[in-house]
Amino acid sequence: MKIRKVTCWVLRIPFTFPLVKETQHAMANFVEIETDDGLKGHSLSTYPLRHGIREFINREAAPVIDGMDALRPEEVRTKLFWATARKYFIGAWNCAASLIDIALWDVKGKALSQPIWKLLGGAHARLPAYITFGLPRYTIDELIEVARMLIAQGQTSLKMVVAKGSNPYDEILGEPTDADILNDAERVRALREAVGPGIEIMMDANKGATYAQALRLAKLCEPYHLTWFEDPVLNGDPRLMARLRTQTTIPIAAGSTATSDLMYLREYLVREAVDYLQPNVRDIGGYTQGLKAAGMAQAFNVPLAMGGNYPHLNMHLHAGVPNGGRVEFHWQGWKCIESTFDNAPGPVNGTVTLPTAPGLGFTPKSGILDLKVD
Repeated sequence: MKIRKVTCWVLRIPFTFPLVKETQHAMANFVEIETDDGLKGHSLSTYPLRHGIREFINREAAPVIDGMDALRPEEVRTKLFWATARKYFIGAWNCAASLIDIALWDVKGKALSQPIWKLLGGAHARLPAYITFGLPRYTIDELIEVARMLIAQGQTSLKMVVAKGSNPYDEILGEPTDADILNDAERVRALREAVGPGIEIMMDANKGATYAQALRLAKLCEPYHLTWFEDPVLNGDPRLMARLRTQTTIPIAAGSTATSDLMYLREYLVREAVDYLQPNVRDIGGYTQGLKAAGMAQAFNVPLAMGGNYPHLNMHLHAGVPNGGRVEFHWQGWKCIESTFDNAPGPVNGTVTLPTAPGLGFTPKSGILDLKVD
């Protein structure tokens, strides 16, 4: 089964946040790989460098992997690396390689009439799920209102964004001030008091806080019994994260969005910097590299937990391996996949049931390419 055609588009996908009147738009890369047998595999994710990723896939990657065996994703990745990267597993290259790998596993699942999670090991047919909802744009009253809405729908685990700071280009990323950190602690306190002790709460700094800010925020939030503090320090520094972990009772999670190299995850484990490892298949290199990350974590007795968006891709990895964990339904990625694919599973009463259809288990909606942009 040979790769016949590889195409990437940029899609402008509309969605809405709870309580936010204006429609938002996510700019996503959508990849399709077609084989000489007529099977098609797909993948989709948002990235900052979406136009560069599209051009790299269409102009550089597609000619390199044309004609290769679609059922050998490890060989495809190796050839793509030596032909187009040669030294670095980072940036637009790795985002593109991740999307290609996911689409190839979608092909493999369809060729073998099995969902990807079973091909990865089939350890779990259901997984715990949590909702990332706590936007910095919400006032405290709005934060509590949305949390109560989700709890009324049966959700039991919630994550909020902290250390956002000011950034006109992104909803959740920025450079926080010390005043922002104090405000974040107040928001965490208010949310815990509103939802009570029976609801899990996580917070995510998205690699944006300095060590001093992260330590202060952790100390202020320790009384509120958080499940974890995710990507707490600037650039995900393993050394500083290990230091922070010795200074707080809140478990540390890391390795999600923009962590593109297995050696970075290795440093988290060797330095004992994390309680939860969070490889995201849209960044780490698809399922091929995700399996390696899961094996590394298992060797250190560290559980996986998803972070970094796009649950419908990542749930297959977590269901495949024995140390798989909570699946993050980040509002943006969750709703983008729901609006562009048919039969995408969602969280029900704090869990998600894995699809039984072949490959990813969900397929692009008719007219998905009407969303493409030049």
